[in-house]
Amino acid sequence: MSVALPVTVLHQPLCWPGTTPSPGFPLGCPPYHRRSPGPPARGRWAGKEPARRQPGHVRRLSYGASKLGRVQDIAHGNVKNAPRPYPWPEASATGIGSMPGTDPAEAMRIIAGELPTFSYLPELPARGPGADLTGRTAALLVDMPVETTPRGWRLAERPGRDMRAARSMLSADLDALEEIMAGYSGPLKISICGPWTLAATIELPRRLDAILADGGAVAELAASLAEGAAAHAAEVARRVPGATLVLQADEPSLPAVAAGQVPTASGLRRLPAVETSVLAQRLATVLSATGRYTVVHCCAAPVPFGVIRAAGADAAAFDLSLLRRGDEDPAAEAADAGLGLLAGAIGSPASAGAPLTGGPAGAGAAVPGAVRLPGAAGAAPSSRATAERVVRFWRHLGMPPGRCAEQVVITPACGLAGTSPGTAKQTLAHCREAARIVPELAGETEGAQQ
Repeated sequence: MSVALPVTVLHQPLCWPGTTPSPGFPLGCPPYHRRSPGPPARGRWAGKEPARRQPGHVRRLSYGASKLGRVQDIAHGNVKNAPRPYPWPEASATGIGSMPGTDPAEAMRIIAGELPTFSYLPELPARGPGADLTGRTAALLVDMPVETTPRGWRLAERPGRDMRAARSMLSADLDALEEIMAGYSGPLKISICGPWTLAATIELPRRLDAILADGGAVAELAASLAEGAAAHAAEVARRVPGATLVLQADEPSLPAVAAGQVPTASGLRRLPAVETSVLAQRLATVLSATGRYTVVHCCAAPVPFGVIRAAGADAAAFDLSLLRRGDEDPAAEAADAGLGLLAGAIGSPASAGAPLTGGPAGAGAAVPGAVRLPGAAGAAPSSRATAERVVRFWRHLGMPPGRCAEQVVITPACGLAGTSPGTAKQTLAHCREAARIVPELAGETEGAQQ
């Protein structure tokens, strides 16, 4: 599967199919984006960002030591097998990000009704720029304003009407969340665009390339996003005090960034691949800022399980249909290390009407994976069939069947903005019902092995 970044993000229907970058701007850049020496770091990152590492130094990355009481050195492969405490109940299902429509209250009612034990705050990109994943996340950035262009988003000299619109829509979303989820007690997932996808899709001012082309600007973006994400999580916690927050960072562009497949504005060359240690470090800056249970979602191939683990994420979310036989070992290592797995077992609207258990010619055999959306062209699978595919995937990883319902959460493969409200409702119900069946099927598998 080829991975590219979107040319524009103004009318993005899903949660980033993961694909061509945005072109850029005339040459030049403001002082806060110079590579060196850069501005003094703010707040809790003072003296830490950008990191200054000596040659040969290996950074030790924590898997949430404050929550789990353990530190793992991923660089040396010292991964412990103790499972993590999961914030969701056994046999859970949830959504990924976007929903159809323009009414945040309606979207929240659907989610609260169909996913009563693991709800989430959706994006509604149909409302226009600022309601999409990039725009909403950009509204959280601290001291890094953005603006829209005919090609997408770019850094701006000062906040303008685009930022005001994005923040206004986010405020409306939070108002709806507070009203609909009043009295809620349980896991509640909030989403942001991860630092690498954000860096690959927001352009530098007066430059022809994305922020990704400037390592210093990427470090500043990660620090700004970390501060904004922490404030956002605190605001959601204030509005829904009984919820256990889960932070999801969407990183569909991460595989392309890691492989050096992000084209420049001209399209004549590719931006250099970023070192794995730097990928993990910038992502860890954002994930560690909130102190919450964290998920990294990637709906592009190959899913970078190694980077996700090294960044200290607590869980990985991915499209099951994108996994190939060669991906089984990294996925199994992540599961064995105790990462929660949010398995996208229901196909995205972009691929509705085509089976998702196969792949492009020459892509290799697929791991048992995703199925069509309910209501899509062709026969929709039963909830039991979806549950069987998830249990089969878990069995292929060589993991104990009894841990499947505890560690795996069933989700759609991607966002649902391209569907109708009725189809979105049906899809979430399908996920919930499939998750309910998983313990029974896993128990049957365990009994058969004994």
